[in-house]
Amino acid sequence: MPSVLCDICPRNCKKYRDDNSGDGFCGSGRLPKIARAALHYWEEPPISGDRGSGTVFFSGCSLKCVFCQNYQISAENYGKTVSVERLREIYKELEDKGAHNINLVNPTHYAEAIAKSLENPPNIPVVYNCGGYEKTETLKMLEGKIDIYIPDIKYSDDMLAKKYSKADGYFEIAKAATEEMYRQTGRFAIDENGIMKSGVIIRHLVLPGHLENTFGVIDYVSDTFAPGQILFSLMSQYTPCGQAGKYPEINRRLNLQEYETVREYLENSDIEDGFVQELSSAKEEYIPEFDLEGV
Repeated sequence: MPSVLCDICPRNCKKYRDDNSGDGFCGSGRLPKIARAALHYWEEPPISGDRGSGTVFFSGCSLKCVFCQNYQISAENYGKTVSVERLREIYKELEDKGAHNINLVNPTHYAEAIAKSLENPPNIPVVYNCGGYEKTETLKMLEGKIDIYIPDIKYSDDMLAKKYSKADGYFEIAKAATEEMYRQTGRFAIDENGIMKSGVIIRHLVLPGHLENTFGVIDYVSDTFAPGQILFSLMSQYTPCGQAGKYPEINRRLNLQEYETVREYLENSDIEDGFVQELSSAKEEYIPEFDLEGV
């Protein structure tokens, strides 16, 4: 792929990226760098099913949240660079293993290479699993290639977005991106076996001590999408990882009172379709091993 001054994500770094390296915020080249490609069983039920989701974990990130549970690959950039052709082969290998879908985890900064890799699409749905910090122009480049979008709307409070992810204006960007995702896919569709075929799942990870941030995300989803349009996944799995130890206010798990408060707030909203993660999910053993499996 030719070298560019990159503007693929909302940061608009305009920094140099060649195939294998880059000076931008993500610190990545243009060819995809991958830390793991394997069946994954810990997504929402219609994504994982009983055979697993064919997850491809990309290295580098356009957010680099201080609490990221995948810090080893998102911030430290651990992984192996592969060609677009090899990426296509990985999709086929996961499909042959019985994956319900191809799940592209943290794909934003490789969107151009991913678009090329999907010119000959897999025979199973393709999932774009991201942090919600997306340019609508980039998403439009992927239109028709992505079946399921899973944005994690992390913040309604832009002060938190700036503090923990250095992402000014995050909420407006994430809202516009999510609405573009819905425009592309329409109402969610789940087959007779309970497996999702198309649509949007909006995720939100509850941060300890910042319940108003969660309320703002729930309010947005409730006010914007009608029942039957999207699925909403409230995640309580927050575990201090990465650089969370430098921020005492988030250097802990959720407590039971916080969990019950946000769950009640969701139940009292107009959101009808989705999932609430159990508080017991906040365990480090749910973080996958980044060992280059399947790469």
